[in-house]
Parts: sequence; structure tokens; C-alpha cells
Amino acid sequence: YSTEFLGALLRGCTQSPWYTGIMAEHVRKRHNVNCILYHLVCPAKYRRKVFSEAVEQTLKEVCTAFAPAYDLHFVEIGADEDHVHFLIQSVPMMLPAKIAQITKSITAKQIFLKHPEVKQFLWGGQFWTTGYSINTVGLHGNEETIKKYVQEQGKHYHQIFRDQLTLF
Repeated sequence: YSTEFLGALLRGCTQSPWYTGIMAEHVRKRHNVNCILYHLVCPAKYRRKVFSEAVEQTLKEVCTAFAPAYDLHFVEIGADEDHVHFLIQSVPMMLPAKIAQITKSITAKQIFLKHPEVKQFLWGGQFWTTGYSINTVGLHGNEETIKKYVQEQGKHYHQIFRDQLTLF
């Protein structure tokens, strides 16, 4: 890596020449520095319109309360009537599926405790649908930006492998 890239990495995301505007900082641990963000979308069970202002406030309070215990940071939370978008920063040891599981289970339990009226819209004791959507968010550019950066690092770049991920 170039000294410019490493310097930017150590200074943090907000001072990086590839910074895109998201106010996330690098997480500094004993043996690594990282800046991993996930966009998690969770629909309410049966897509019911259960996100009132009171439920949204509880969701915010619960998320910010449990986050430090799990090495999570909620950069942003946005709700529509029937689903929620979370922008979550985490550490490399935390699997995306685990982030979704923790977030959904803790928030569901607390919302049911503090807002029992929500249960009249939902049955079966579940607040969230089984499914969710989770994607990584790049702070330092998209695939093309990183590819170009890697190609320009040496005098003679030679691609030795490229594949398209297909899990179907």
C-alpha cells in the first residue's frame, strides 16, 4: 500500500481522500484498524404499520443502549411505517447474520415490553419478519474505485484472477 493510503487509513475515514460523507470513524483495536458499515433493512412482521413516533423513540433508545456491549455503533436509524433501515458500524469478528439477530431480538423484546399495544397488530409473538436485507457500505469507493487503485500501485499490474460470485 502507498504511504498516502496508509496515512489516510490511520487518520480515519473523515480525513481520507476517498471519504464519501458518512460520519463513521475507524474502530481502533489492539491489532487492527477497521471501518466496516452495514445497511440492515428489517420489515415488521406481516409488513404491519407499527412504527409510531413512540415506537421509533424506543427503538432508538434500545439500540443505543445495547450497542456498546456488542461492539456495534448505530450510525443512523430510519423508519418507515412498516420497516426500518439501520446503518450499523461493527468490527470484523462480528458476522452480519449475528448483527441482524442481535438487533432484531433485543429490539423486538423491548418494543413488546414498552408498547404492548403493538401486539394487537401482530400475532404469534414476533415483531420482525424472519428475513432481512444486509449489505456492506463502502467508505473508500466502490468496486471500480478499489480496482483502479490496486491497478495503479505497481509499475506493471497483471490481473491473475477475476471471478463473478454465483451462489445459486
